[in-house]
Amino acid sequence: MRKNSVIKLILSARQINLYKAFQEHFQNLPDVEIFNGYFQDLSEFDCMVSAANSFGLMDGGVDLGIINFFGQELMHRVQQRILSEYLGEQPVGTSMIVETNHPQHPFIAHTPTMRIPMKIASTDNVYLAMWAMLLAVRKHNQNSEKLIKIVVCPGLGTGTGKVPYFEAARQMSLAYKNFLNPPHHITWDWAGARQGEIIYGGDMGFKLNYETNS
Repeated sequence: MRKNSVIKLILSARQINLYKAFQEHFQNLPDVEIFNGYFQDLSEFDCMVSAANSFGLMDGGVDLGIINFFGQELMHRVQQRILSEYLGEQPVGTSMIVETNHPQHPFIAHTPTMRIPMKIASTDNVYLAMWAMLLAVRKHNQNSEKLIKIVVCPGLGTGTGKVPYFEAARQMSLAYKNFLNPPHHITWDWAGARQGEIIYGGDMGFKLNYETNS
């Protein structure tokens, strides 16, 4: 069993092109299942990733599906945590594990990909969100007796965020690969190499050379 990961990752893709992008980018990574369908149709998972905004307003996209599945009270708990832990605004690059009170699916990972609903196609927000989620699950499993073993994750940033499926899958798979293979020491050469892998838009402001999702 690997030191940093005791989880199975289920990638949930309703759209066939996202499903294919996941297949391409995650094909050589372990403990990954790619599911073409709705997360609600999965019978076994411990934690659902909420591809969220910074304010816990869960009234659209996958978040709306999460609230319809788990109940309106979950959004209230998420917002109370944001108020108490983040003073009302949970930054992109953070993730928090919130209990759902569901007997079979006890947790969500509330993980902002954007501050408010907006286009994030020319950023590395997807990588930041995926990385934060994996670290939050790891920290939870280090400190809790109720472990998260199966995590369901949608295509981060691919809806309102308009991140192309191929790019979202690339950033998500890179975060997962880096999570599974942490460094033994940190140098500027290592940091520069990692940045070179991650960068898509971010501080360089690159523009998309292909169409966003339809």
